[in-house]
Amino acid sequence: MRRPYDFSSMTALICFEAAARNLSFKKAAQEMNVTPAAISHQIKALETDLACSLFVRRFRGVELTEKGAFLFLAIQRGFETISEAIARLRGQPETVDVIIGTTTAVSALWLTPKISAFWKLHPSVTVSQIVSDVPVGDSRCDLSIRYGNPRQDGVEYKELFQDRIVAVGTDNFAAEYSITRLEDLLQVPLIHSGIEETDWTTWTEWFAALSQPAPKGRGFHVNNYMIALQAAQDDVGAALGWEGLIQSLLQEGRLTRLVPAAIPSPVPFYLKISARASAKARLFADWLDKYS
Repeated sequence: MRRPYDFSSMTALICFEAAARNLSFKKAAQEMNVTPAAISHQIKALETDLACSLFVRRFRGVELTEKGAFLFLAIQRGFETISEAIARLRGQPETVDVIIGTTTAVSALWLTPKISAFWKLHPSVTVSQIVSDVPVGDSRCDLSIRYGNPRQDGVEYKELFQDRIVAVGTDNFAAEYSITRLEDLLQVPLIHSGIEETDWTTWTEWFAALSQPAPKGRGFHVNNYMIALQAAQDDVGAALGWEGLIQSLLQEGRLTRLVPAAIPSPVPFYLKISARASAKARLFADWLDKYS
């Protein structure tokens, strides 16, 4: 009898999601309480089933391939839907003091390290994230982080930071295309990220703000900012980087500024505070505002 869903092994998919989210087989193994070899075995089996590579194995960890990033996004969306349904059925655990919603990029690159620092000062306050790159309602969230201009609808907001937007890529990419000046970027491959309901600055807008014509190089288009950054790390092309958001990638040398030129972000990252936010949620909101 034919199965109603065309799935690979669920165990392999769960192992892949943990490894992709952590970009580490070792961390995935620790999270799932198995050995790294077990994670590696499951992912190899999944790659064999799909007839493609999902990770690039590096000395210090792993990176997602383009197909791996595509699968990770699909699995993440599916798991988010399942998790939300289960949470509604069983009710939100009372041990969660603060629920904050945000996107994958903000969670991975900015928010999660902030939560770790917050817990060192306030270990009794538990913070749960709802991470989604598709538009969802904030009804379950005490707080949410968004990019754009807040609507004047009587809701409380705090501006977290307003970045500069820079062109980023790898040192290898810069050397391959001899990038030293702003004008050099007009002819090189560029990664374009467009996300519904989010007013991301485009390459054309970025060049126009710097009094340059529209670019003419090859384009690689994605609808997820984390995939865009991963593609840039894989030397696919140059990407636009929100400097404060990607600071960890710059500090680790995984990406570098390709040229000195930058423009101010037209809109900020802001924190939306629900009217029902508890005292602990407001404590966390004030802490984020202070240390953003």
